[in-house]
Amino acid sequence: MTRDRKRLIAGAAGIAAIGVAGIIPAATPAQADPDLDDVREKVDKLYTQAEAANEDYSNAKLRLKELKGQLKDLSADEKRQSKELDKIRAELRDSVLRQFEGSDVSAVGQVITSEDPQEFLAGLATVSSYNALQADLLARYNTEAEALQVRREATEERKAEMAKVKKTMQQKKAQIDKKYQAAQAELDELEADELEEFQQANAGAGIPDNLPPPSGRAKVAVDYALAQVGDGYVYGATGTATWDCSGLTMGAWGQAGVSLPHSSSAQYSSGPQVSRDQLAPGDLVFYYSPISHVGMYIGNGQIVHASNPSTGVKVSPIDEMPYTGAVRPG
Repeated sequence: MTRDRKRLIAGAAGIAAIGVAGIIPAATPAQADPDLDDVREKVDKLYTQAEAANEDYSNAKLRLKELKGQLKDLSADEKRQSKELDKIRAELRDSVLRQFEGSDVSAVGQVITSEDPQEFLAGLATVSSYNALQADLLARYNTEAEALQVRREATEERKAEMAKVKKTMQQKKAQIDKKYQAAQAELDELEADELEEFQQANAGAGIPDNLPPPSGRAKVAVDYALAQVGDGYVYGATGTATWDCSGLTMGAWGQAGVSLPHSSSAQYSSGPQVSRDQLAPGDLVFYYSPISHVGMYIGNGQIVHASNPSTGVKVSPIDEMPYTGAVRPG
């Protein structure tokens, strides 16, 4: 092959290489891995938002239960009122029918045409008393009819409010799911070793030794709550293997015979408020404003609580979250 031909082939190969390079895009740098601190901050925020929505859901659920009780009472009252109205209606109907019976009409006619003054007065008194009785029945009927209408309106109001509360619950449930799924998406971006580091950083410190002994029924509540350490967290759960924050405290104090509502903000009204320097084991400690999280004080500046879906039930320092206040149930 001549030198000129070799140069021609080499030139063509170079042009082809340049063409291919122009078609294939240049490699781009790999997407940077998410920063663990940023992920932790985002996930914590999403969990907090989900728990706030869960609190609204729990409060709506309590309101729905209250409305159902009111509706049951109103319906029973409305039924009784309807029966009373039916009774008076029957009396009034019979009274009107008797008024137009032939014998009654004849008697009235005799009174009007009587020539005897005493007979006229006596008959007139009879007719007057009869008409007064009929007027009284009519007045009673109108009163009872109005009372029934009031009860029917109250029943419809409760039904309308129940529909609104149910809609609120659906909306809050959707918010919980959305925030939880967003948090999971953030965690799914982590590598296995990063996820392990995240979980270890958020894990509890274990049950401390030498905790001060609770007194009275608080001992039952504290022992039960501590026995659940390591259980999972599920929004709206009340045990016995998964809990949310108010579900755990409700379950623990329930073992001690104290009934609490399934809502952290509602539990804030479950007993007298306690100053921080007077906290005793078993006291309920509340967080955030508005309140959306509750734990149980166990002494030595520690609480046990159902934390979040990543860590479940654990022991934490009392200042792990923004402190709001405390109450003493029972």
